[in-house]
Parts: sequence; structure tokens; C-alpha cells
Amino acid sequence: MSDAEVPIRPAATVMLLRDTTDGPEVFVLKRTNAAVFASGMYVFPGGKVDAADGEGDEAFRVAAIRECYEEAGVLLAVDAEGEMVHDGHPALAHRLAVYDGTVDMRALAADHGLRLATDALPWVSHWITPKGEAARRFDTRFFIAAHPAGQTSHHDDNETVASMWVRPADALARHEARELRLMPPTIANLRFLVPHATVADAMKAAWAVGTPPCILPKVRVDGKGKVVAFSMPGDADYDTFD
Repeated sequence: MSDAEVPIRPAATVMLLRDTTDGPEVFVLKRTNAAVFASGMYVFPGGKVDAADGEGDEAFRVAAIRECYEEAGVLLAVDAEGEMVHDGHPALAHRLAVYDGTVDMRALAADHGLRLATDALPWVSHWITPKGEAARRFDTRFFIAAHPAGQTSHHDDNETVASMWVRPADALARHEARELRLMPPTIANLRFLVPHATVADAMKAAWAVGTPPCILPKVRVDGKGKVVAFSMPGDADYDTFD
């Protein structure tokens, strides 16, 4: 399939943050080595937008909430009193059913008298997978959310095989030391988080972004499809890439 034929799929990702005495930590998961896209990489919970997620801007936030529930086990939803769901809530028993598509995310919330917390996810960055880098391309919106204090989190042991909470600066340092494999969008978003001393500070900065610019990296590949050069918007050679 040529680059022109590779469909660009809408996708959403959420950075879960929690406060610690040493500053905010973010939740990351390691994708299985068998994954078609980003195999073996550490990523934030996320995935493609499904038809059931709805339409327009809200669909991306619903997808982020659904993927967060599927991959991290965290349900970003509030009850009639406006309180986030806690461990033990019956809505948290449907993680596998949401993953396999037998339970719709919106219906799950409605059945349990919950509202998906779409208004609690500021949109902080927007990336599109480069041409030529992979057989799958995504138009991805990155959101930030405060981790509900009353919920635990754990990877799904399916698409993801490990998980951890980590300070953004530490994740970047471990990437430089070749201990963690990170993709450019993950690196850029971790750098956005580094300056903030609390989750509230990071959330405030994220809301201030408004509508982020779309970032489309470019790559050059050799005859075997291996990436041999990489350029970001703003780089001096960006316009020389296809």
C-alpha cells in the first residue's frame, strides 16, 4: 500500500497525572512487542476513535476516556454528586466488555447514572503520524487528566504488558539512557509536563493551550522502508522532505 493509500485514523491519548512529594508523575504503559504499531514502546493510554464514541470534538475525549478505562483500568466518570468513580463501583466491572466492544462506553455510563468527564480533559497537543513511517497512520489528540484518587490503575496484559508511574523528567532521562523506548510525540508531551510542580499547574497550562497546532513530522526511508532521516516542523530541512 502506498503512502497515499494509508488511511489516517482519528485517535486519542490521555496523560494521567498524580501528585507526589517529588512532583507530578504520569502513567505510562509498555506496548507488547507483538503490536503492529509502536511495538515495545512506552506510551500513554490511547487508541483510535470508534464510531460509538460519537462525532466531532467530543468523540476524541470519549475515545480517550474509553481507552484509559480499557488500557489502564481507570474510569474518568462522575456520579450524580459530581464525584469521580471510586474502586468498588459496579461500573468498573465492565473493563473487558468495553475492550471487546460488547458494552458501549456511553451506555455504560448511562446505565450506572454516571457522566463521562469529558470536561476534565484539556487538549494539549495534536500529532499526525508521518508518511512512510508505518503501515498505520493516526491523527492523534493528546489530553491531560488528573488521576482519580480513589481508583487504582493497571495495564491490560493484552496490548500492554507493563506499566508504571514516573516523573516526566525521569522518563526522559531513562529514554536518553536507552532504558525506555519513547516515540517523538511522547517525548514532546513529557517535556510539556516537566516544568510543572503540581498536577493543578500542569492542568492550568494545558487549558491555556486552547486549540494546539497540528504537528506533522516527516521522514525519509530507504528502499527497504527503513527510516533514515527525520524532520520536525521548524527544522531547517523540513521543506526538503516529501
